Amino acid sequence: MRSTFPLAVHVFLLRGDFVLLLRRFNTGYEDGKLSVVAGHVEAGETVTQAAIRETREEVGIELSRERLRVVGVMHRKSGDERVDFFLAYHLGSEAPRNVESDKCSELVWAPVSKPPDDTIPYVRAALENFARGEWFQEFGWTRGGD
Repeated sequence: MRSTFPLAVHVFLLRGDFVLLLRRFNTGYEDGKLSVVAGHVEAGETVTQAAIRETREEVGIELSRERLRVVGVMHRKSGDERVDFFLAYHLGSEAPRNVESDKCSELVWAPVSKPPDDTIPYVRAALENFARGEWFQEFGWTRGGD
């Protein structure tokens, strides 16, 4: 049987050694926890296009395709099975703002290498991998399935 599962993008908006985190609110998934700009890749959309769209929708920044790079991939089991792409973007003069206050209660800057304890676990793992220069991870799978 061929696998079919959602693809998602997660954008690490960076300023020096810090990453922008969003506190989830009223979404029904991990509310109250921190994450990064993220969303599903829509049909007919590339990973890069999805990252640019999600960033515009969530924090009001129009990313330059040339400065956006894929820095990680995660094959994740979290109830269902999915593949997450992690992209990094070093901010210049861009000023993120909370565009979706109905889904995000605050924006927080945190060290990339030590995200706060209340960061969603797989996002925290991806940030720590990025800080170590590791680009791939399998997350949420039981050891018996290896």
